[in-house]
Amino acid sequence: MQVNNMPVLKIGKYQPKFPLIQGGMGVDISGFNLAGHAAKNGIIGTIASVGLCHDSPHYVIEKHNYFEANQIVIKEAISKAREISGSNGIIAVNCMVALTDYDTQVRAAAEGGADIIISGAGLPLRLPDYTKDFPDVALAPIVSSAKAASLITRHWEKKYNKIPDAFIVEEPATAGGHLGAMTIEQVFDPALKLEKAVPDVVNYVENELKINIPVIAAGGIWDKNDLERVFNLGAKGAQMGTRFACTVEGDASERFKQAYIDAKAEDVVLIHSPAGLPGRAIKNPFVAKYLEGNVESKPCFANCLTHCKYRKTRETFCIAAALVDAQAGNWETGLFFCGSNVVKANKIEKVSDIISELFN
Repeated sequence: MQVNNMPVLKIGKYQPKFPLIQGGMGVDISGFNLAGHAAKNGIIGTIASVGLCHDSPHYVIEKHNYFEANQIVIKEAISKAREISGSNGIIAVNCMVALTDYDTQVRAAAEGGADIIISGAGLPLRLPDYTKDFPDVALAPIVSSAKAASLITRHWEKKYNKIPDAFIVEEPATAGGHLGAMTIEQVFDPALKLEKAVPDVVNYVENELKINIPVIAAGGIWDKNDLERVFNLGAKGAQMGTRFACTVEGDASERFKQAYIDAKAEDVVLIHSPAGLPGRAIKNPFVAKYLEGNVESKPCFANCLTHCKYRKTRETFCIAAALVDAQAGNWETGLFFCGSNVVKANKIEKVSDIISELFN
């Protein structure tokens, strides 16, 4: 598969050399280093905004300044990624709607110079309002169906006279982390598979909106065959997360990456997240206890979610603390989010090697 057979991906005014987005993975799994090297090598590099400040000197627990520190660190991360990628690199920031400080994280990303803001884990209905002072920032909602794409677009048109610059269609059955489904049963709904959802959203864009904006496929993307498959469905680009987490340039600890390499099919499970959404993770001792209904949580330190079962009822666990532990490589107590393709990870790769393999 040669580069000249690839579709051209253009999101707003930004056109990467290759039609691929390195997916956002929260709590510093895709921080500035991974995003910077992805962008340097011709794809869109993505920083996940959630929890970036967890180990920053700007964040002092006693001062309860988590939200303020996160804004500072988001801007610093964009700047550091830009230093790595060079001036032509395209840097995106992934901001989750479900976050308590979603609005300030989006504004910090725009003020910090992000080229694109990707937004999911809820419907980003107010995203254009938060970025209204930054017209060059492209906006790409994550959706799981044409219905969701239509709902967002109609709201944006009516209230902000704005159309999304791209749609990222994510398949819950294969994606990592929080999934675009309301229940675990819905994760495997055939209507949400890429083979159904991508053509539906493409049809909506071409025949109802009648505008040239790209549809990007996400979930289960690993190799050339996956790229060919989604391009044949009408996608103009693809998003890949899990494979990039297990790279030399990935911002997670070496123990985190080793957990990916060691994972087998039976280790990949679905859980009910404290955010109220299904999530896909590796079954380590922490997750095994949680699935059995027996888990002890570290204290909440961030109040990071607008809807958090742990904060309200203490029935689950502090997801921020568990994700921080995973990022640091604490196998016993961490929550290791992953995509279904984690079973294909058998070595730590270089970002440049992955892109060379995919695009010759």
